[in-house]
Amino acid sequence: MRYYVSASVLSADLLSIGGEIKRLEENGVDMLHFDVMDGVFVNNITYGLPVLEQVRRATDMTLDVHLMITDPLRYAEAFAKAGADIISFHSESASDVRETIKAIRSAGAKPAVAIKPATSAESVYDILPEVDMLLVMTVEPGFGGQSFMYDTVEKVRLIRRRIAELGLECDVEVDGGINYETAPIVREAGANVLVSGSCLFRAEDMSEAVRKIKGDA
Repeated sequence: MRYYVSASVLSADLLSIGGEIKRLEENGVDMLHFDVMDGVFVNNITYGLPVLEQVRRATDMTLDVHLMITDPLRYAEAFAKAGADIISFHSESASDVRETIKAIRSAGAKPAVAIKPATSAESVYDILPEVDMLLVMTVEPGFGGQSFMYDTVEKVRLIRRRIAELGLECDVEVDGGINYETAPIVREAGANVLVSGSCLFRAEDMSEAVRKIKGDA
């Protein structure tokens, strides 16, 4: 299984985002995780299309966009046009899940479905054949820097097992509290795309941090 590190831009120095992106590229980070929050689906508000467009101009990195918004179907095409390579949206949102998946793929991006800690693994089994990735939140969505919720690990394991049973090629991403302690736990459970924020950006040696998160060091 190939492992990827997706750097959460929430933890970057946004006043120096160009330099931060260059640092990610130079240190072997695979993706940039771009959290979009609308203040309705979650309590926090972050950034949107204009910032994503600027980021797209600055890098060829895979842009892993996570929509924590009420109506992702309405904005799916716009985020794809702004440069998103992967678009995750929540199964708990107001949008029809399958219609949103179709809209993302039609717009040229890879569709992914995200689930909150309280949402069961079984609730997304039926849509696994239709997505490129399933994102398991390992903290409550809305704010960075939260502590990892260990009771989400079994959900990762169940989803990976179901993917294998169906013979699918589907990534499993985890987001929230991923560091040197928790990364091996979620990798063992079946996650292969690991979102990291504080651990990555605060590391004295980012390249070494990437290797540790992937299990290569």
